[in-house]
Amino acid sequence: MVTPEHRAFPARMAMLAELTAFVEGFCRERGIGNEHRLRVTLVLEELFTNTVAHGHRGDAEAPIHVSLSTDGDDVTLLYEDSAPPYDPLATGSVDPLVHVGGTGSRPIGGLGVRLVGALVRDARYGYEGNRNRLWLRVPGRRARR
Repeated sequence: MVTPEHRAFPARMAMLAELTAFVEGFCRERGIGNEHRLRVTLVLEELFTNTVAHGHRGDAEAPIHVSLSTDGDDVTLLYEDSAPPYDPLATGSVDPLVHVGGTGSRPIGGLGVRLVGALVRDARYGYEGNRNRLWLRVPGRRARR
């Protein structure tokens, strides 16, 4: 595994563009292909948006820390925030789209966690040092040169 690249972003929705630029630069420098980059970006955007909207209940100056590294063809990431403790891995395993009544009567929310879960493997959560910490591995392949 390569030494992680780390950035901290204020928990403000306006910082999504900087988060995306960080991921794009990281992937470009390491020859990570577009499809894999988009998966990593989607995972981080979902986590970031949930932290701001639900964890902090709106824009805040509290930092969100993101560390990225590569391990073979995979991108590993550590995502940390100081919002109240919340383990996104503790949600139930039932697909939120599959229940009586179909999608029209499905409760709002929960799909982002499912989406992230479908894009990663080896997910682990901990609450340490007053921070939510989420370790994830996004499987993928490097772009051919």
